[in-house]
Amino acid sequence: MLVELFIKGGPFMWPILVVFGFAMIIVLERFYSLTSSELKTKGFVKKVENVLRTEGLEEAKGFCAKSSSPIAAIYYQALSKMQYGIEEVEKTVQTAGSLEMAFLEKNQVWLTTAISLAPMIGFTGTVSGMITAFQDIEAANDMTPAIVAGGISEALLTTLFGLVVAIIITVFQNWFMDRIDKLIVSMEKSSILLMDVLIEKENKPAGKEA
Repeated sequence: MLVELFIKGGPFMWPILVVFGFAMIIVLERFYSLTSSELKTKGFVKKVENVLRTEGLEEAKGFCAKSSSPIAAIYYQALSKMQYGIEEVEKTVQTAGSLEMAFLEKNQVWLTTAISLAPMIGFTGTVSGMITAFQDIEAANDMTPAIVAGGISEALLTTLFGLVVAIIITVFQNWFMDRIDKLIVSMEKSSILLMDVLIEKENKPAGKEA
């Protein structure tokens, strides 16, 4: 049934299918990447905080370097600037955080492109189908349903297919954006925890000397 409708939709169905296939590859990449980031971030903060408190700065940096979690990259950059003071660490955290946010949002633009492109191709197919219908009428010098049915069917099917593809990809994109927002909030909270630990660690010697 679907194959028949696809064939009836005419040549513009193929570009829409290509757009859909490309978008689904991006969807799979985004799903794997975000799921991996979420799993690696969970539990990392407590572990590195424990290493920092018990084993020291260099060991914590080494622990961060071994992890591919987005928050690990922020922590590593922050710990590397500890010798320059808390203010420099705070600036580094903000810069590294922005870079990791860009990484999390990678390839989202391609989903946006697919969402725009699929209906546009569908509407182009609609225009093509209507032109075909009018050409058939002109050739037959008659306007019976049988003559125009093929062109109108092609016009409606390409529009339908383009819109369905755009709807499916939009659902995935919004779901990914929600997950990205939650990851960013988690990373911001983790960065605040790191700053608290570093400030506490920096102030400890002064407290002991007092």
